[in-house]
Amino acid sequence: MTQPVMDIKDIELEFQGSRTLIDFVKQRPGRVVRALNGVSLQLNKGETLGVVGESGCGKSTLARCIVRLYEPKRGSIHFDGKDIFAAGAKADRSYNRRVQMMFQDPYSSLNPRMTTGQILSEALSVHKMRPEGEIASRVAELLDLVRLPQDAAGKLPHEFSGGQRQRIAIARALAVEPEVLIADELVSALDVSVQAQVVNLLLELQDRLNLTILFVAHDLRLVRHVSNRVAVIYLGRIVEVGDSETLFSNPSHPYSQALLSAAPSLDPDDKGSAIRLQGELPSPLNVPPGCPFHVRCRHATDFCKIEVPELRALPGRGEVACHHAEEVSENA
Repeated sequence: MTQPVMDIKDIELEFQGSRTLIDFVKQRPGRVVRALNGVSLQLNKGETLGVVGESGCGKSTLARCIVRLYEPKRGSIHFDGKDIFAAGAKADRSYNRRVQMMFQDPYSSLNPRMTTGQILSEALSVHKMRPEGEIASRVAELLDLVRLPQDAAGKLPHEFSGGQRQRIAIARALAVEPEVLIADELVSALDVSVQAQVVNLLLELQDRLNLTILFVAHDLRLVRHVSNRVAVIYLGRIVEVGDSETLFSNPSHPYSQALLSAAPSLDPDDKGSAIRLQGELPSPLNVPPGCPFHVRCRHATDFCKIEVPELRALPGRGEVACHHAEEVSENA
C-alpha cells in the first residue's frame, strides 16, 4: 500500500461572523461560519490529487489550512509522521520549505516593488538554499526551468502577462526545493491557450522533480486531465474520493453525479442533460443536520436527515459519504 506523504484527519475550521444589530441588543456573539467539517484526506507521494466542488465549499480553505495560513479548530495534519500544528518554530521553517502554495492571482501574491530576481533571491536567502555567491546563478536556473528569458530577472511583476506571472509564482515555489505543491486555482484566471501551457509545464516539472501536487480547480475537464485521484467537497465535507477515471466515468455520490453532469462536453453528439438539483445551496452559517446534501438530494430518506454519513469504501469504486451509495451507483 502506498505510504501517504500527508495525512489530513478530521479538520474542522470555523470563522466568526460579524454581529448584527439584533446580536448586539441580545448580547450574543455573531453566527459561526463552518468552513470545514471533519475533512479527512490522504496525499500520496508523487501523485496529483484534484479537489473540486462548488464555490464556497471549502476547497481553498482546505488548501490554506495545509500551508498553515489558517489554523483549524480541531483535527490534525501529519506530514512526514509529525503533526504540523503541534510542531515548534524550527519544524515550522522546515515544513514551510517542503510544502509550498501557488495562488490563483499571481499578481497579488508577488511583491509589486520587487523585481523577479529579488523575489526569487529572497526565497533562496530566507531558507538558506544557496551560498550568497551562488544565488544569482540559481535564479537563472529557475527562470530556465519555467521557460522565462534571463532578462525577466530585472523586471517588475506588472511588466509581465498573467501567464508569465504564474510562471514566476511557480519558480518562487520551486526555489526552496519543495516536496509538495498546493495549486489553488492556478490557471483559472488565464486564457485557455495559456492555461494549457502552464498546466503542461507543471506536469513536466512534477515528473522531473518528483513532486506531489494538490490541485484545486473549478474546471472539471482540467482536473480529470491532470489528476490521479479526485476528492469532491460539499459544504466543507469530503463526499467522495476516488481514482480520477473511475470517479469521472461513474461517480457514486448524488452530488458528484450532479456536479459532473453539469460540465459541458466537447462532443457535439453528446446530448446528455445536467441533473437538476432541487432547492438552494445551504449556507455554511446554517448547515443542515444529518447529511448536508439531503435538502437537495433526490435519493434522500428520513434517515439522511438525522445521521451524518461517514466516508466508506465501495468495492471497485472509491470512498463515498452516502447512506445509499450502492443504490445510487446502480441507478447512475
